[in-house]
Amino acid sequence: MPDTRPSHRPWSAHRRRSPHRRRLRRRDLLVLAALLGLPVLLDLALVWGPALATVGLSFTSWDGIGAIHGVGPRNYTDLATGYPPFWPAVRHNLLWLGFLALVATPLGLLLAVLLDRGIRFSRLYQSVLYLPVVLSLAVIGFIAQLIFSRDQGALNSLLGRTADPVDWIGDPRLNLWAVLLLTGWRHTGYVLILYLAGLKSVDPTLKEAAALDGAGEAQTFLRVVLPTLRPVHVIVGVVTVIESLRAFDVVYAVNHGRNGLELLSVLATANIIGEAGRIGFGSAIAVVLLAVSLVFIACHLAQEPRRDGPRRPAARGSRP
Repeated sequence: MPDTRPSHRPWSAHRRRSPHRRRLRRRDLLVLAALLGLPVLLDLALVWGPALATVGLSFTSWDGIGAIHGVGPRNYTDLATGYPPFWPAVRHNLLWLGFLALVATPLGLLLAVLLDRGIRFSRLYQSVLYLPVVLSLAVIGFIAQLIFSRDQGALNSLLGRTADPVDWIGDPRLNLWAVLLLTGWRHTGYVLILYLAGLKSVDPTLKEAAALDGAGEAQTFLRVVLPTLRPVHVIVGVVTVIESLRAFDVVYAVNHGRNGLELLSVLATANIIGEAGRIGFGSAIAVVLLAVSLVFIACHLAQEPRRDGPRRPAARGSRP
């Protein structure tokens, strides 16, 4: 007759099999230190180190060759009161952000909704609309020159203004909007792909339940589909802020960020590595740009607990 008594294994075997009680060996600690320590060191050396150095240099006067002299907050006061391109650059960056957030992003969402309906040649439309995302902003700037050039631009030829051409790039009242159109064209394709991926992941049963409750197509989208895309909204918002603050290549390729295309990134570059050689003053501009970025990051982090909601305490005796 077989033995039906439960086999009792040594306590040490249970300890070895339990993943929570396994003691890390020295080799495991070295691997963890390499996998976690190296990225942290690289982040400190390549991101936070230069950022803190920039903050420190913003309170100095240095041309990059001679001695460094501390000037206190004088760079910031000169920036706000005695540097004429500063406030136009701030206004242009905010206008850049507003255009991408209020025009390009809703347009990308609209196109994603249309393509999600399964229209004919949707794959072709996706490829055409996503093509500008593959191109860099510098290439977009050269395309802007080909389109909006005063003498040989394609737009003046299409409008029949070859005899009396419009200076789309040279006119400070028009060049910013011309560049924003091409930047919005690129941003729309990126937003389109993000929202299209989010729409594909929406559970179809949610739409069916809303239809059974008598909700129309517009109500289903606004009250069911759109709240489901909240994680995509966060990603799109972060991408929009990043695109508006790091805009540099396109305006530099058009006219080096002058004559109506001043941006904070262009001013910082012109003062740090340009002919001016005012590293302390350019660092102050970079710190202002960093502070604006941190404001949006803080607003995003402040919304995280509200979005996740309070966690319920675990019941007594239950496992976590």
